[in-house]
Amino acid sequence: MQISCRVKVNMEWIDQDLRWNENTSNASYVLLPVDKIWTPVLVLDNAIDVTMKPYTNDVLVSKYGNVDYALILYIAVGCDDISLFTYPFVNGDCCVAINGWSQRGCGLTVNPFTNISVINSIQGEWKTVNVTIPQETPENRTCLLVSLSISPFSAVVTLILPSVLIMLADLVTFSLPVQGGERNSLKVTLVLSFTMFLLILNDHLSSGGQCSPILHYHFCFCLVNLVLSMVVSIVLTRLTMDNRFLPSKNIKTPQTTASLGQDEADLGVITTTKSSDLLSEVASLQKIVNFLENIDQKEQVAKSNEAFVDRLDKICFCFFLFIDIIYVIIVIIVTNTGICKETKRNIWDNEDLLDDHENYTYYSSYYYY
Repeated sequence: MQISCRVKVNMEWIDQDLRWNENTSNASYVLLPVDKIWTPVLVLDNAIDVTMKPYTNDVLVSKYGNVDYALILYIAVGCDDISLFTYPFVNGDCCVAINGWSQRGCGLTVNPFTNISVINSIQGEWKTVNVTIPQETPENRTCLLVSLSISPFSAVVTLILPSVLIMLADLVTFSLPVQGGERNSLKVTLVLSFTMFLLILNDHLSSGGQCSPILHYHFCFCLVNLVLSMVVSIVLTRLTMDNRFLPSKNIKTPQTTASLGQDEADLGVITTTKSSDLLSEVASLQKIVNFLENIDQKEQVAKSNEAFVDRLDKICFCFFLFIDIIYVIIVIIVTNTGICKETKRNIWDNEDLLDDHENYTYYSSYYYY
């Protein structure tokens, strides 16, 4: 996490060497080249990169030695204190430590800012809410506390909403019949679509340092849920065809199946031949009855299988629905308890302390994000 900002600092100080009286000149103000007089240099304790430029090439000096000067700071500051655990619903504070230079009791002391305004506060999905100076800032230290937040609309539409819709579509597929394979093909399509979705967004997800965004765990849960639902659907489809999870090399149906083939052959013989005696007609009729009973028994076994699979299917639907509801409740609780927080780091350079308050710098700051 880094914040890049442009800060315009309007400074005013008194330089006794630049005073003049009416005998020297009647002018109240003069413009002097900025490189010909002394100008203060600011120190940023927690900056990663700093570029300082004068706002203009001239400074305004009054006859009393008051100097008006403007400085432009291009700053990059590390903001590890902001946690991305609840991304995209993130807000936090980042401190920009602007100080005067001091060493061994001698140097420059910066007074607190008197006027701070924010310009161009929106950059991408991040927004600068406010810039303040905390009251608990250590002595001789000035901290611009930048309050940041993320606009969640874009992330919700592109990240959260698609995953939620795919999970809802997976629940709706339980309304399709297990037989036929239409449900299995749709579930496989959902798994492949979600996998492609994750591959596309892999480079766009925030890492978050120590506290990885909960969005990563959300995607992991969705993928596992979809794959598990697909496997369950395939197993149920297998059970509708046979009462075994895995096919067997020697498939033996009940006695009905064993005798069914023989009865069919006998029935063919019966229909093509004519019996001359009553005994043979009774035997033929008995075989026809056995054949019809075997067919009826086979249909009953198939219906019993389908009824058992339908019960399992309803149980699986209730299970996945229960898991999804529990997951939503857990996510709401975890995001509201602040379970993952970044540790506060010391941003101040404790070696440079100044006890002498004779020289002061007064200025107002215009903050650009």
